[in-house]
Order: sequence, then structure tokens, then C-alpha cells
Amino acid sequence: MTASTNDVEVVHRIGGSVDEVGAEARAAMLASRSLKAEAKLWGLDLAVRCCDLTTLEGADSPASVRQLASKAMRPAPLDHSIPHVAALCIYPRLVPAAVEALKGSAVAVASVATAFPSGQSALELRVAEIERAHAEGASEIDSVISRGALLAGDDTGVYEEVVAAKKACGDAHLKVILETGELGSYDRVRRASLIAMAAGADFIKTSTGKIAPAATLPVALVMAEAIRDFADFSGRRVGLKVAGGIRSAKDALRYLVLVHETLGTEWLTPERFRIGASSLLNDLLMQMDKQRSKTYSDSDRYTVA
Repeated sequence: MTASTNDVEVVHRIGGSVDEVGAEARAAMLASRSLKAEAKLWGLDLAVRCCDLTTLEGADSPASVRQLASKAMRPAPLDHSIPHVAALCIYPRLVPAAVEALKGSAVAVASVATAFPSGQSALELRVAEIERAHAEGASEIDSVISRGALLAGDDTGVYEEVVAAKKACGDAHLKVILETGELGSYDRVRRASLIAMAAGADFIKTSTGKIAPAATLPVALVMAEAIRDFADFSGRRVGLKVAGGIRSAKDALRYLVLVHETLGTEWLTPERFRIGASSLLNDLLMQMDKQRSKTYSDSDRYTVA
């Protein structure tokens, strides 16, 4: 079955309610899966390639962004078998510094936008922020939705804002942040996912990382199932980004298992799956060392991410 993806009515056509108990039970079952050594090493490598290495702190500066860009390109400088990450995610003001530092590399520049993390500014200001970040070289935009509008039932308003954000992105990819910790139910998470995808999102993302709870396996499962159903309905494949509180390699592997079991191998690629990460990367590197040498590395071996 095909339909126009730019149609808020998709929410009503393939919406439906979420079985809360079922979603949590399936997420728990997937989390219990164990991986054999070879599969685990492959998964750790993939998790590195899917990382959006992120810094969103008030103390961020061009110098700190340049340092993190070096980490993004060469996570383990002495081991060239370790892949680069997918993107470096920073505030809009620091896009020029990131673009310069990553010049010639395959690491994308991702910028948060639209009055991140609250989204509480006039639409024209949010759109202008996207346009400026894109003009200065960001090839990916992480944009927040108006959670207040969604909670008030204004689906059309949320849809139209995402459409405006997508238009402002030009040829940049748009990742729409739902901030699931503020939505209050799995039904709203599914509805927000469908609205964002219908409006043109290239990715849907769990959280800003500034609100608790952030990413959780049941929430990611609900979003992945919405992506699957939207792809079946429209023919368009949208990516999933999980972010906020993912600090261990074990957690990252659990999300990879969830994506594989729900969406299939087509989503096991940086083009369709991302992990927002700050402290995660070093644990991935340490676990890769352990899989290869059977001993843990000293954390001091790696630069601070």
C-alpha cells in the first residue's frame, strides 16, 4: 500500500494504541539476548560507526570542538582499524569550527537547532537557526518538536512545524527529537513518531539528553515499530536515533539487537541508525580491546570524549 508521506492523516490511518505491557516485555526479552564473541566484535565496530559524538555543554568552545573532532575522526589514534564515528553533534554557534576541523573527513557535522532543548521560541527564529546552521556547513540538523503542542492535541501544528524545519534544512538530513521523557505515554510516542515521519523527518530521535528519562529500550521499540509500519505504509524508510543515558557498550549492543529484530539488517547502518554519545565511545573501544586481547585496557589509553 502506498500513500503520500506528507499527510498528517497517516497518524489516524496507522496510529492505534500501544500494548504497554507487551512492549516492555518484548524490550526486556531483547535485552536478555547474548552475542557470541565474533558477533559482539562486529556489533561494537558498528556501534562506533553509528555514533554521533556529542558535546552540548555551556562550556563548549571552538578549541574543545576541534579536540572532539580529532576524536571523531580517529577514536583510537594508534589503531587505524577502528572506524570513524558517523557525526560530530554540536551547538549551532560552533558549526564553523566543526566544519573546519573535520574538513576532508567522512564525519558529518550535525547541529542541534530550533531552540534546543526546549523548542520554546517563535517558529521563524527556529527556522532561521536551521537555515544558518545549514548555510555554515551542517549536513545534519537535530531539531526538537513542540511537546506542548503535541500534549495539547495539536497534531497539525506539530506536523506543520516539522514541514517548515525540513524545508529549512535544504539538502541536510533532519533528525526530529521527540523528547519522549516529556510525552508521558507510549501512545504519544507512537503518535509523535508518525507525525514527524509524515512531515518529512529523515530520522526520529528519542531525546535531547537533557530530560530524564531519556532513551529507554521500550521507547526505542515503540519508535522502531512506528518506523516499520510507516515504511510498510508509505514505502519510505526513516532512520532511528537513540540518545541520552547510553553510556555502556552493553547498552549500545542491546539497541542494535532491538533494531535488527524489529527493522532488519537494512537499518544496521549509519545511514539509518545512530546513537547519541559522549562517554559511550571509550567504553566501546575498551570492549573491542577486550574481545581481541581477552584483557581490559586501561581507560587512560583513550582520550576523553
